[in-house]
Amino acid sequence: MVWEQLKENLIFPDLEVKDSSEIMEEMGSTFIKEGLCKDSYINALINRELEFPTGIDVDGFGIAIPHTDVSHVNEAGIGIATLKEPVKFIQMGTDNEEVYTKVVVMLAVDDPQKHLSTLQNILGILQDKNVLFQLSNAKDKEDVIEIIKNKENE
Repeated sequence: MVWEQLKENLIFPDLEVKDSSEIMEEMGSTFIKEGLCKDSYINALINRELEFPTGIDVDGFGIAIPHTDVSHVNEAGIGIATLKEPVKFIQMGTDNEEVYTKVVVMLAVDDPQKHLSTLQNILGILQDKNVLFQLSNAKDKEDVIEIIKNKENE
């Protein structure tokens, strides 16, 4: 279950940032400080996002799932940010289609074998537009975890 992997120190409700790079710096620095990722993590996220965009449009609601390869990760982790104002990401699978994102799920992947199943589980949660609206309105870390827990326990 995704909610069981969530740690409050990796949840950022109502984050105020100006662009996707700032999100990666804010969240990524916490992943590094917590020992989950190496110092190279933030630059790897930003560079990977340029090559393989992670924005996803869920019926008009923008999400992004930035991550990078295992060489920058010490231990698996999942971070979630809800953004005060939407931030532009490029749509996954395109070079220039913009997605204005309100929810960002950042992954620290330490096992390439588990990577796809983790992504599928997260997408299963985030494809529910009601969950996305609840998350985007959540004001504290406990609420974010509770929303995801409720969805997974449905």
